Amino acid sequence: MILYLGTSSLVKLYVEETYSAAVRQWVRDAEIVATCKVAYTETVSALDSCYQGRHLSKQEYEQIIRAFSDDWPSFASVDFDEVRAGQLIKKYGLRRFDAMHLSAAKMICGERPSLSFGFSSFDQKLCDAAAAEGMRVLTIP
Repeated sequence: MILYLGTSSLVKLYVEETYSAAVRQWVRDAEIVATCKVAYTETVSALDSCYQGRHLSKQEYEQIIRAFSDDWPSFASVDFDEVRAGQLIKKYGLRRFDAMHLSAAKMICGERPSLSFGFSSFDQKLCDAAAAEGMRVLTIP
């Protein structure tokens, strides 16, 4: 299975949050873990916010940033279609980065519609849009 991780899911691999264990299990079960190229910047920003908000110590922050940076090449990072992302904003009222993620996921699915594909995000609006676009959205049982 190809597992697509939105940034909210990607962060759960590195910071202990509700449902982190489920995301980690999905990653272990996946053959390929994919995300949009913008997720690198978004994830670093999210981790920085955790540090600035004092949810991570300086040492934890530095270790997590290093681990994420080391892991990044193992993810299939894909680009997005800016025109399609704009259309998805209008169609679903998505925020810009969410539309970029959905566009990237659609690029993967569009290339091979018969792929075993799972989409993961903890943004309900993005998950609803992914489901409306015909993607299998992974949910917590």
